[in-house]
Amino acid sequence: MRRDNELFVERDTLVVSIGPEDGKVFRRYWEKNALPFSGLPDLHHSVLKLYGQQVKIFKLGRQPAQMLIDKKGILRYVHYGRSMKDIPSTVEMIALLDQLQQESV
Repeated sequence: MRRDNELFVERDTLVVSIGPEDGKVFRRYWEKNALPFSGLPDLHHSVLKLYGQQVKIFKLGRQPAQMLIDKKGILRYVHYGRSMKDIPSTVEMIALLDQLQQESV
């Protein structure tokens, strides 16, 4: 995401990464890694619960989830991963964005 953030910016798309840490830990990670997109700490899993993201204790916590939410707040795409390796590629996400943009024209 860091390397390809410009592709999302070009499509007027805001990338937000939501993590299970508290604000201080999350901020330190963000600053240390100089991430170019937005981050949101979700220590109490409020956002996780809102969108149905799963927590699996035997897999050490949250499972990955990628979502596209349009400017009206409508969830247009969701992918719940089964592991940290089960994440759509940037190419796939950009193709979905382009498809959604064409549908809205």
